[in-house]
Amino acid sequence: MTKSSIFYSITFIFFISIMSIFLALLFLLEYDKQTYTEKLNTKYSVIARATLFHLNNFITDEELKKQVQGYKMSEINDKVAKKSIIQEAQTIQKISDKIGTSSILKFDNDHYLYIETKYSSLLLKDDDYQPYRYDLIKIIFGVVFVIIIVAYLLTIRKLKPLRKLKRQMDRFAKGDLDIDCKTEGEDEISQVSNSFHNAVEQINKLNQSRQLFLRNIMHELKTPITKGRISAEMLENTKQKERLIATFEKLELLINEFASIEQITSGEGIKNVKPYRLVDMLDEAIDLAMIPLSQIELEIEDELILHVDFRLFTTAMKNIIDNGIKYSIDKKIKIIATKHKISFISQGKPLIYDLSHYLEPFVQEKNSHHSFGLGLYIVQHIIKAHQIEFTYEHKESYNYFNFDKIETLQ
Repeated sequence: MTKSSIFYSITFIFFISIMSIFLALLFLLEYDKQTYTEKLNTKYSVIARATLFHLNNFITDEELKKQVQGYKMSEINDKVAKKSIIQEAQTIQKISDKIGTSSILKFDNDHYLYIETKYSSLLLKDDDYQPYRYDLIKIIFGVVFVIIIVAYLLTIRKLKPLRKLKRQMDRFAKGDLDIDCKTEGEDEISQVSNSFHNAVEQINKLNQSRQLFLRNIMHELKTPITKGRISAEMLENTKQKERLIATFEKLELLINEFASIEQITSGEGIKNVKPYRLVDMLDEAIDLAMIPLSQIELEIEDELILHVDFRLFTTAMKNIIDNGIKYSIDKKIKIIATKHKISFISQGKPLIYDLSHYLEPFVQEKNSHHSFGLGLYIVQHIIKAHQIEFTYEHKESYNYFNFDKIETLQ
């Protein structure tokens, strides 16, 4: 659970809430205990002062009763018990004055008030005393704590479908359409999950329809192309025969390129990935482009081996070679290959727009009847599927189309 996660944020908020309540409890306990102690001290101070005044004959019995009225204090008359309590009790507080002293004693969880003068002494027991207890505060805190924990668990439970939804969306982003994020809940998160599930199902249906349509079209086109090619082979060796054969070969090549597009864009990705020698793939790409070797210059570093789909990768290189020669000034192309980069270099004018503009299908240069067609569009998708970067630069009257950041096996 990362710090940016909503689950982390909620857990952190609830943790802070519990800690705040706990600190508030400690403060409340301390404050309440201090208030209770001050209340007792005030009570004993009033009783001690009035009793000392009475023992010194400063006030009458009636005035004493009036001042200590409401305080439940009983005198200890048993001399043995009185002596035992005075000797063994814990002195909590002692106040001395000219007319006498008063002490607050604690013995066996009871409070006593011991008052002395020069002529007499008095031991009073606080019959109304109750030891300080914070059970009620503890109970209140416990109830609040339980409520917060239950609220936290319910909140996490409500948000739990988000994790499943995120996992399914990650799979969807990688091209996997076989996902299931449908839930039975009726809250907003469940509604979002169900809506996303329905959207993916609809996309899956549309994708399957598109694939079926393209595959049927390609299948239907291959039949007349094959028949035309066979018929062309039966003609006499003339220029028309060569042109017809070249046309049918070009049509067959286009069908194969459409198959490559369908494979890449349908989400199937690359399947037949194996190690292949780069020089073998370049030979195949040059043959597919049907370009004489005199128009191509090769500089390959060592014996380079790439882990790729042979058919798709050679198709990408064929399209780059074909485009490079088509739009070059001298109708030549130079291919330089190193361990991490393959550059296709041709002499020509720089591109008018950014490379991203030409990666769209059937892009056409301004004021030109020449179209880049599907060439770079196919290249981009194939190279991206192999996790390789496709870059462009123009240097010293030369265009550089690069397959960058390649991981070679040798």
